[in-house]
Amino acid sequence: SALLQQPIQIIWQTGTSFCAQAREVANPYSERVVVRDFIKEMNYAYAAADIIISRAGALAISELSIVAKPVIFVPYPFAAEDHQKANALSLVNRHAASMVLDKDIDKELLPKLISLLQDEAICNQYAHQLNKIAITNADELIANHIIAIAS
Repeated sequence: SALLQQPIQIIWQTGTSFCAQAREVANPYSERVVVRDFIKEMNYAYAAADIIISRAGALAISELSIVAKPVIFVPYPFAAEDHQKANALSLVNRHAASMVLDKDIDKELLPKLISLLQDEAICNQYAHQLNKIAITNADELIANHIIAIAS
């Protein structure tokens, strides 16, 4: 594959139901592709990543804004009211991320990923813009609101 021509390692979190199939697909590339059904310590996976491909739920976006790495969002197409697509579009419109729709993965994801791997300026732009939306003191903000309500 064109992707494996790149000097990269892939960490692929698949979920339980797809893990066996993903391992089978990745087996010929096992020295460069690590497949896990679940990654308990995502902070380590994020730290190791140069580029992240992720769904676009609110929690993922919150985590990724703090991580401040370039992201290609693939919104879950069956999310209620297509909210993941709306989440991703919000960031795409701010030049903070890229997006590939689930139905377009086969033709768009690989070229977009390779393009990002080769464009440090865009990677830096995505990381910088994504970090602008990060709320790193959410715990403090929530506590202050609770104290204000209780007062």
